[in-house]
Amino acid sequence: MNPEPPERNGAPVGRRVLLGTLGLGALGVVAAPALQRGMEAFLGGAAQRDPTGLTDLLPNGGGFRYYSVTSSVPHKDAGSYRLTVDGLVDRPASYSLADLRVLPRTRMVRDVQCVTGWRVPSTAFEGVRLSELLDAAGVRAAAGAVRFTCFDGAYSESLTLEQARRADVLVALRMRDEDLGHAHGGPVRLYVAPMYFYKSAKWLSGITLTKNVRPGYWEERGYDVDAWVGRSNGRDDEPTT
Repeated sequence: MNPEPPERNGAPVGRRVLLGTLGLGALGVVAAPALQRGMEAFLGGAAQRDPTGLTDLLPNGGGFRYYSVTSSVPHKDAGSYRLTVDGLVDRPASYSLADLRVLPRTRMVRDVQCVTGWRVPSTAFEGVRLSELLDAAGVRAAAGAVRFTCFDGAYSESLTLEQARRADVLVALRMRDEDLGHAHGGPVRLYVAPMYFYKSAKWLSGITLTKNVRPGYWEERGYDVDAWVGRSNGRDDEPTT
């Protein structure tokens, strides 16, 4: 009697199966960005209709998560959006979306870091440097800070004037080379590259020059006013002194 053949570790894989598997893997690589965007769009839409905030607990593949401090946020478009610049300035202004889009833009690619721990690496933001709008308004000598308000009716943030004039602080119009969608704070949001993401106020509608820093929505609830992301989180941005 012939001895039984030795056992093999698993069944043999045919050429067609192997090529099919490799093809699926390649398809996954190609499709991953689209699938990620689809997941983000779904969660963003769900978050807008979820006053409980439970959608914030859903996993999102290492991508963005969605936060709103109100149960719903009105939508603004090119016809209804306005950004005001006022307070301690010589030339108060009101910008439409079209006004902002014709101004010189800056594009930067940085990691986005949330204070809750999630992170999105190498994210492109594009917009107008905040310092350009401040210069156009003519900041008065008495001003020492900038307060930001949002058309959700609740959120606010603040920076010192020195922080606001940094080259890496934008009034952002685009993210990841697309116009800012509503879930990401569009059509216009603040982007403060070297700070935790809660400083980058979504749905930006007001820029007000003030004498002193006024704590924003989360600072009133215990968050740091100066929210620099340190080297321990993989960032090397130097804070202003």
